[in-house]
Amino acid sequence: MPEIRNYTLNFGPQHPAAHGVLRLVLEMDGEVIQRADPHVGLLHRGTEKLAEYKPFNQSIPYMDRLDYVSMMCNEHGYVLALEKLLGVEVPERAQYIRVMFDEITRILNHLMWLGTHALDVGAMTMFLYCFREREDLMDMYEAVSGARMHAAYYRPGGVYRDLPDHMPRFKKSKYIDAKKVKLLNENREGSLLDFIDDFTDRFPAYVDEYETLLTDNRIWKQRTVDIAVVSPERALQLGFTGPMLRGSGIEWDLRKKQPYEVYDKMDFDIPVGKNGDCYDRYLVRVEEFRQSNRIIKQCSKWLRENPDGPVMLDDHKLTPPSRENMKGDMESLIHHFKLFTEGYTLPKGEAYAAVEHPKGEFGVYLVTDGANKPYRLKIRAPGFAHISAMHEMTVGHMLSDVTTVMGTMDVVFGEIDR
Repeated sequence: MPEIRNYTLNFGPQHPAAHGVLRLVLEMDGEVIQRADPHVGLLHRGTEKLAEYKPFNQSIPYMDRLDYVSMMCNEHGYVLALEKLLGVEVPERAQYIRVMFDEITRILNHLMWLGTHALDVGAMTMFLYCFREREDLMDMYEAVSGARMHAAYYRPGGVYRDLPDHMPRFKKSKYIDAKKVKLLNENREGSLLDFIDDFTDRFPAYVDEYETLLTDNRIWKQRTVDIAVVSPERALQLGFTGPMLRGSGIEWDLRKKQPYEVYDKMDFDIPVGKNGDCYDRYLVRVEEFRQSNRIIKQCSKWLRENPDGPVMLDDHKLTPPSRENMKGDMESLIHHFKLFTEGYTLPKGEAYAAVEHPKGEFGVYLVTDGANKPYRLKIRAPGFAHISAMHEMTVGHMLSDVTTVMGTMDVVFGEIDR
């Protein structure tokens, strides 16, 4: 008889299914997990400490780089904390733009999650399908901010600029002939809102395609049903939020329970699972695709009906004057110079602001001492609570299930290690 003994295995940090630089030390009995010990901190960039040395606005681009697939949602949490301390009211048009881009970001995040999760479990096609749609969403990011990923589009007091009247178009080149260019530019002839509307009309059919590939696929169900079951009580004790909590059957969503911006005016449902396994968490996120699509449509409709109005506060102690004014008016030039060199000060105090991030509750706790930079900044990253449940969710499962559990958590290490 061959002798089977326990041994220790390193999973990562250079593992394609580790979703970043995660090192898992696994104690195995044959192929069964006895203990899983996550070692985090290999991506530590010191974001919270760096923010203490910079004027408030200069930390906005750092937020994009925390969870680098949910860029604008991270910015939103930080900007809300600043606005709470400043006591300012954001123009309504800016609020609708923010909610619309939060939901575009949610779809962007879930597409990345679905593609990579399915790839980890062994379904190659999903990855290609999901990245096809991500491309259009990246173009929306680029249209408003100039960047495909790290947008730095939300600012205290509103958003950086209004939605553009036209979309960038493809040009003829030695790789693309005129006929192909015409086809590619079909939905880019109008404004950004036209492009978004075109996408929201097409997207439900794409979600149906994903479901055709996975939802009743027997291999997918064998790999996800009854894997890493978390009871509702335990999910709460572990500090789960977002789809991880809703997958266990608890209907908790900050957009409904503690509405911010204009979420209280939106009509959407909270999808909830009942078994708390990997399959339920998959179903919850797939339904979130459809709900986010609904919200984007409602925002787009409102923005069309109300085309005028500011997207930024008119207080130039907080927001920069227009370039035109800055070049012709001395007072505006001084405002501009002071704002970009020293920034602005926040009153002494503390604030916590949280948003319903695609991965869960993303919170920013800010302590100020009356200076132009934070005294302390603490980020509540949803992924950190989820990764800490790694041992509990994998023990007793096989080694191949570790990648499934990693996928169902939807972790990104920028926010976990910070």
